[in-house]
Amino acid sequence: MIEIPRRAALCALCLLLGAGVATAQPLVIGSKRFTESYILGEVALATAVAAGERGAVHRQGLGNTGIVFEALKSGAIDIYPDYTGTIGRELLHIDTTDHDSLNRALAPYGLGVAIALGFENTYALAVRAADAKRLGLRTIGDLAGHPDLRIGLSPEFLHRADGWPGLVVSYRLPRHATVLDHGLAYEAIGASRIDVMDIYSTDARIARLGLRVLGDDHHFFPEYQAVFVYRLDIARRFPQAWAALQRLEGRIGANTMIAMNAAAELDGRSFSQIATDFVRGAPQAGSAPRSFATVLFGDDFWRLTREHLLLVGASVLAACVIGIPLGIAATRSSWIGQPLLATVGLIQTIPSIALLAFLIPVTGAIGTWPAAIALFLYSLLPIVRGTHAGLTGIAPSLRESALALGLSTGARLRLVELPLAAHALLDGIKTSTIIGVGTATIAAFIGAGGYGERITAGLAVNDNALLLAGALPAAALALLVHVSFELGERWLPRRH
Repeated sequence: MIEIPRRAALCALCLLLGAGVATAQPLVIGSKRFTESYILGEVALATAVAAGERGAVHRQGLGNTGIVFEALKSGAIDIYPDYTGTIGRELLHIDTTDHDSLNRALAPYGLGVAIALGFENTYALAVRAADAKRLGLRTIGDLAGHPDLRIGLSPEFLHRADGWPGLVVSYRLPRHATVLDHGLAYEAIGASRIDVMDIYSTDARIARLGLRVLGDDHHFFPEYQAVFVYRLDIARRFPQAWAALQRLEGRIGANTMIAMNAAAELDGRSFSQIATDFVRGAPQAGSAPRSFATVLFGDDFWRLTREHLLLVGASVLAACVIGIPLGIAATRSSWIGQPLLATVGLIQTIPSIALLAFLIPVTGAIGTWPAAIALFLYSLLPIVRGTHAGLTGIAPSLRESALALGLSTGARLRLVELPLAAHALLDGIKTSTIIGVGTATIAAFIGAGGYGERITAGLAVNDNALLLAGALPAAALALLVHVSFELGERWLPRRH
């Protein structure tokens, strides 16, 4: 007999519904998915903790500007680092970068900008120095005369208002460009796979790769002064932390920021180590050689494992509670079954990043809650289809035998039909769980943790060891799930 225990069902629903409920409201710091934002987020965290805000957390690598800003507006985070030009042009669509104007525009959202950190990190385009000399490239405008150059741009820069679309119009540049993650673009230009890339002026690898930064002779890019965007109630809710954060005003110069970026990207130091040294006033020391085992089984291994298991386990259990009854309902009537199967199939086609980004404003949260909902929705299709296939595959003679015994509809389902459909049902749950293990890595883009946290950080600093340290445990977990279900299916015939 296959039966979903009542206690397990209640546990699943409690895990899923309770994922976004917090007993306390800590200071939540956000950051985008590139090296400098990670570091500044950790600097803010270390500063708040040093001021006594022990419960403060850093939701790191939350994707692009739009996702982080939505998280701030919804109250899912309290503060994050950004740049005045990005805030003005990309978020508020105003052609100004002074703090008073930005604060007036942000005030209706309950937000503000403050704490000018002391450096500017502007967008620019860069080419290899040898190509600049050979082709006479000094400014962005010079690119118009060389349409054959291969251009590689980060996804955000390719679409934002103060990025590629505006440059194309201002400088009459060719529109074609390859989309590349910012960290991977440096590797690509160093290997001569692309010729032009977008850079941040404080990137550490500009000098290391000998790139030539092209001048902005049309003055297209606005001022990108590094600041914090914050919720206006932060001073009331976290007075000590806010006072400490304000003392960061003017403390980070461009050279200091470049040194911290280099410590992460070139020396392999962790973001938290870099931030802690800065807050303590210690110099940025080089990193000692590390083995892959050290990276794989680092201090965060068990935390990430716990977060990954929670996401997958809660979403799959909840999908079983909802999906199995839906699969049963789909077998009872064709006019219900086909639309139901089509609907759960349609959910599976929604890109995971798009669904996660959509769920942030809907739920008013980031992290575990929207990630668990997304994984739950993706888990439904295999379970519903597995239940449906198992029940519709039962021979009519067996159904008639159960009916001849005088069993009620519920008893036939519980004692005859579900046991006979067990293999197909378990196949659906197995598929759903394995898909969930892989999809859960994407949840790190909205601060849900898990092994994907290492993958996003590894992409940001182009650290293959860190990437593998996130990918391999996820693959091992998926293999463990597969083996466990195979053993369970072998045990099932003996048990029933």
